[in-house]
Amino acid sequence: MCGIVGIFDLKEKRDINRELLSCMNERQFHRGPDEGGLHIEPGLGLGHRRLSIIDLSSGQQPMLSPDHNVVLTYNGEIYNFLELRKELEALGYHFDTHCDTEVILHGWRAWGEACVEKLRGMFAFAIWDKTSETLFLARDRLGIKPLYYAELTNGQFIFASELKALKEHPLMPKELEPTAIEEYFGFGYIPDPKTIYKNVYKLEPGHTLTLKRGQATFQPRQYWDVSFSEQSFGSEHEVAEELMARFEEAVKIRMMADVPLGAFLSGGVDSSGVVAMMAQNSPDPVNTCSISFGDPKYNESQFARQVAERYHTAHRTEQVDPDDFQLLNQLAGLYDEPYADSSALPTYRVCELAKKQVTVVLSGDGGDENLAGYRRYRWHTYEDRMRSLMPDAMRKPLFGFLGLAYPKADWAPKIFRAKSTLESIGRDSLEGYFHSVSVNSNSIRSALFSEKLKKDLQGYQAVEVFRRHQKNAPVGNAQSLVQYLDIKTYLPGDILTKVDRASMAHALEVRVPLLDHELVEWMASMPSGLKLKNREGKYIFKKGLEKYLSDEILYRPKMGFAVPLASWFKGPLREQVRESLLGETMAGCGLFDQKFLTRMVDQHQSGLRDYSSPIWSLLMFESFLENS
Repeated sequence: MCGIVGIFDLKEKRDINRELLSCMNERQFHRGPDEGGLHIEPGLGLGHRRLSIIDLSSGQQPMLSPDHNVVLTYNGEIYNFLELRKELEALGYHFDTHCDTEVILHGWRAWGEACVEKLRGMFAFAIWDKTSETLFLARDRLGIKPLYYAELTNGQFIFASELKALKEHPLMPKELEPTAIEEYFGFGYIPDPKTIYKNVYKLEPGHTLTLKRGQATFQPRQYWDVSFSEQSFGSEHEVAEELMARFEEAVKIRMMADVPLGAFLSGGVDSSGVVAMMAQNSPDPVNTCSISFGDPKYNESQFARQVAERYHTAHRTEQVDPDDFQLLNQLAGLYDEPYADSSALPTYRVCELAKKQVTVVLSGDGGDENLAGYRRYRWHTYEDRMRSLMPDAMRKPLFGFLGLAYPKADWAPKIFRAKSTLESIGRDSLEGYFHSVSVNSNSIRSALFSEKLKKDLQGYQAVEVFRRHQKNAPVGNAQSLVQYLDIKTYLPGDILTKVDRASMAHALEVRVPLLDHELVEWMASMPSGLKLKNREGKYIFKKGLEKYLSDEILYRPKMGFAVPLASWFKGPLREQVRESLLGETMAGCGLFDQKFLTRMVDQHQSGLRDYSSPIWSLLMFESFLENS
């Protein structure tokens, strides 16, 4: 995988500062330690850091067309590049390398902006066309690869794979965006297209951006969306068989590499399925790795070992210290903006382990969003049925009161913790789903924020992110809608961001077969009842995998990368929590109610309330402020 960077003068052909461009490029050295390159001409500078995967001896970037009129800097992998190469050769284009980079370069020359619609893979790239004085940026359909950009006060446009590269430019805006703060404390990440900074953006998945020198404005254009419009399918057996064939093909095309290749193997359904498909298509044992936890509630290593033994993989496991919190201070530097998914810690460790064996790994990310694997989908459909039984005029005040009156019983067994469900049913469907996924409730955020921040927000709430996507959602039912919302928000903003930064920190490329866009489109068109059936998420996927994996792997309760935050904050991190949340940085930023911060920390550490989620999100925010 790679890192890209660029400076484009929107107004005229002023000289580009080579030293500055080089500094921005080298800030992403970790993304591509094998090679680096710059291309500079009047009014334009492009940079690239390369992690060599295919055609190791050639394919250096930025890459120029034979007439030097087109220049490309690119991060990603195109899995259908051999087919596209044949198509382009038939059109008369000559190739000097065996890499996918040159396919994109000539693809632009042949098809212009439509070239992006032909690409099957993960990518973020920028193409400069000197003839038309056009800069074209594109990001892959699901947002596997990142792309940040900003327009500066001096008339320059800058872009990069990571925010840290943009921050090297002295004119990059550093003023915090209030609505992004609200979204961060709502979701635990900042959904595209915003960043934590005003006027600095992420290019959204499935979008392109075209800039021409001298144009006054520019606007991203969406070139792809996923439709959950259900189509007619055959019997369950036929659907399961076709799903396995499509899944295997998506895995197989991602096994092409000129460097050692392997897979993450957690022991869950998705990663185990990926390993099973890899084993069908590899003459040699598949390299697999997993991490284990001391706490058996979160330890899936025994299940990973079962799969490894069944498919005779070259398997490695390392145990993560349950008190592995020395990474806390590194996370802010890794993500560049506030990011509150605590599973970033074990994800960093499993990438570190994988890099000891391989340079490329396949992962199982995307299965839950596409095939309704999260438990919250089941709860949401249940709550939506409850909403439909009672008119809004009666339901909202009744369940709103019950949710308010029911105690917050963090100490009680789960069966008695009904407060969240009651609160959710008292809202409309979209607000109810936001309530179920938010890391900090509306009431927590209201108590947490200072009066100044509330004034700056002018009533804005993070649920508006969902409302924006709902307006364009091509879906037919409540289950499909929340899957669509997760594909647009949680998947790129949390899951893929986590994996990209953790893997790139170790110069490791991660490929995601369950996010192959052709497979995603086909799965989206399946009847929703084949995804979630009789309380079983990923129903048809599991049926198809029954001949590859044991029932113990397929039908046991779902686990995840959990971190013991609640006990950390009362034990080994007790003093760090108090120093960070009640110290000068948080008091000086003017964003939070200091009395509520103190009460929250005291109540958590006394065991009266579990505030681990808001405390973690605040720790990550404070760490971001300290590193800014």
